[in-house]
Amino acid sequence: MNKVTVKIEGMMCGMCEAHICDTIRRAFPDTKKVKASRAQKEATFLIDGSADTEKLKKAITDTGYTFVSAGSEPYKKRGLFR
Repeated sequence: MNKVTVKIEGMMCGMCEAHICDTIRRAFPDTKKVKASRAQKEATFLIDGSADTEKLKKAITDTGYTFVSAGSEPYKKRGLFR
């Protein structure tokens, strides 16, 4: 499982965050824990395998936001006391 972080410009409100989350879920139906933050100007999600950056970029720009960058790192589930 990988954690993908996407830097996005143009989110101004909670509805913008919801649009980004919906866009990511539509583009990658097998995603988990999709979150977007207008304050941090990013969205994060978990996916098995890897996310196609070009597909992600197209989905976000087609929604009207500016894709800045995307990065991926292995996701390690934390234990209850770690």
